[in-house]
Amino acid sequence: MKKFRTGFTLIELLVVISIIGILSAIGLTAFTNAQKKARDAKRIGDMKAYQSTYEQYYATTGGSSYSTCGNMNVDFPGGVPSDPKSSNPAYAPECNTSNYCVCATLESELGNSELGTTDCLGLYGTPSGFFCVQNLQ
Repeated sequence: MKKFRTGFTLIELLVVISIIGILSAIGLTAFTNAQKKARDAKRIGDMKAYQSTYEQYYATTGGSSYSTCGNMNVDFPGGVPSDPKSSNPAYAPECNTSNYCVCATLESELGNSELGTTDCLGLYGTPSGFFCVQNLQ
């Protein structure tokens, strides 16, 4: 009478578990990077919304002045954009009636390093890791 062995050996189980572990680690890393890039995309979009709002305000007032940081709730009818990872209501605005600079810290991308005013550079030092917008006028 022959005995049939059914089931898996310990080696086979260890190999399968190892493969599953490696694939999970790769998938988790890719998912985490995708989340960071998505949050950075929202931050960049928010910075462009700040710029658009301030430039519209400048055009509405006949080019006389920019809105100040204190008027942001009025300038953003839907509310001031907030960081997707934390509940901070604003990014890092620096504004007065003659110019503005608003920056967001990025998680996975390098910032824009084409800043021309000393306000942004003086406020944030090096632009690496920040995405900043400033007055266009």
